[in-house]
Amino acid sequence: MKVVFLADVPNVAKAGDQKMVADGYGRNYLLPKNLAVVAQPGIEVKIKAQIEARAEIEQNKKLAKEIEGKELTFKVKIGVKDRMHGSITAANIATQLQEVLGQAIDKRKVDLAESIKSLGSYDVTIKLFKGIEPKIKVNVIKKDEESAPEAAAAEPEKKSE
Repeated sequence: MKVVFLADVPNVAKAGDQKMVADGYGRNYLLPKNLAVVAQPGIEVKIKAQIEARAEIEQNKKLAKEIEGKELTFKVKIGVKDRMHGSITAANIATQLQEVLGQAIDKRKVDLAESIKSLGSYDVTIKLFKGIEPKIKVNVIKKDEESAPEAAAAEPEKKSE
C-alpha cells in the first residue's frame, strides 16, 4: 500500500513523505491514527500545503512569545496647549518593534484603530495570525526640550509628519 505521511513516524518516515508500507500496517495502524493517508494523485500537494501551514503557525506562536509584554516608548515634541506634533501610527509602532525584535513586522498587523495623538500609555494588539494576537504597551512621553542637540541627533524621533 502506498501512503503519504501526515506526521512524523519514528524510524519509518517524516511528514510529507510518500512510501510503500505493508497493507496491514497501513490499514490497521497508520490510517486509523491519522498518521498517513492513501496516496492518490494530487494528495501530496495538499499535504505539503498543510505541513507548511502548520510550520507557519508554529513560527507565529514563537514570534508571539517574543512580542508579548514588550514596551515601546516614543518621545514626542509637545506644542502649545500640550498638543503633540504629528502622531504615532501603526507604521511607527511596526518600525520600532522591528528594531527591538530584529525581525520585520508588517504595519498591517498592528491593530490600531486610529493614530495616537496624545501623551499616555496604550495597549496595542499585534494580529499575527488567527487566534495569535500578542499585546504590547506603547508609552508616549514628552521629549525633553533642554537636551543637547548632539543627543537629539543621536536618537531619531519616532513620529510621522
